[in-house]
Amino acid sequence: MARSQIWITLAITLVFLAAPAIADDVVDLTPDNFDKEVGKDRGALIEFFAPWCGHCKKLAPEYEKLGSSFKKAKTVLIGKVDCDQHKDLCSKYGVSGYPTIQWFPKGSLEAKKYEGPRTAEALAEFINTEAGTNVKLAAEPSNVVVLSPEIFDQVVLDETKDVLVEFYAPWCGHCKSLAPIYEKVASVFKLDEHVVIANLDADQHKDLAEKYGVSGYPTLKFFPKGNKAGEDYEGGRDMDDFVNFINEKTGTNRDSKGQLTSQAGVVETLDALVKEFLAAANDERKEILTKIEDEASKLTGSAAKYGKVYVKVAKSILTKGTDYAKKETERLHRILEKSISAAKADEFTIKKNILSIFSS
Repeated sequence: MARSQIWITLAITLVFLAAPAIADDVVDLTPDNFDKEVGKDRGALIEFFAPWCGHCKKLAPEYEKLGSSFKKAKTVLIGKVDCDQHKDLCSKYGVSGYPTIQWFPKGSLEAKKYEGPRTAEALAEFINTEAGTNVKLAAEPSNVVVLSPEIFDQVVLDETKDVLVEFYAPWCGHCKSLAPIYEKVASVFKLDEHVVIANLDADQHKDLAEKYGVSGYPTLKFFPKGNKAGEDYEGGRDMDDFVNFINEKTGTNRDSKGQLTSQAGVVETLDALVKEFLAAANDERKEILTKIEDEASKLTGSAAKYGKVYVKVAKSILTKGTDYAKKETERLHRILEKSISAAKADEFTIKKNILSIFSS
């Protein structure tokens, strides 16, 4: 029986080993596979990057979008090379700065450097010209919640949500100009569950628009948790205007790129106790930790999550010493320099911000 199980396990293992690897939309290239993938029967656009490079990080979502769009184009490869790991390969192709983007025509390893804008749109246009393709960029899902009479009350009047609503008309020129900005605003706050960026076609749903006093387009109204009658948004219509408004009204701490600011996660009522904790002798810190735990237990909403981080850091300092905050901050800083998910970046940024209170 034991021998039979061993053979079954071995057979399953061999099946997995024989199975082809699932390819990403952007192909990771190394010295082992570069010549097999590039310069063959398709053109290739290759990004030579470094994980710590700020311009590379900014390019990453655009490049992924490009990869997704061209994944079904059999005559084009979208690839990338980590020059931190494969320095010799990057040197071979004259790479001296990051990111460097090069085009390798079909059947050739003679590269042509890409010098255009680093957007998915511009890169796609370049590839279509070079490769003779006609690929259009894949549409991205919208982060704006589209309202209708059937779901309006459910979304907008939810007492747990802060909701910004744009009442628009499809034919309205100002609405069309606002649309890309409004979409970016929605993207900035997509990870904040209590913030909703929504819109309603007021031309199609006139009765609902009239109910809220809408007489021109676009009209923007804010429905905070504490005022579901709604209040007019009278701020500017630039990206920063919207982001600053929402941060102020909802307690979020985002910049216009969607990244958390240095104030994210900081709870003023706990900061005074942290100073007291740091100034105390080791034998007195347990008593102050109890105060921090008591104060953290009174917090609600997102502040309650931040309070738990304060408590955890204080406990770690008690067991691991005062240097814990500095060492942990350095570790998180290294992680944040890498390519990680937006949710993880939020989590680590909040902890890093709280650690800075314990380091001051």
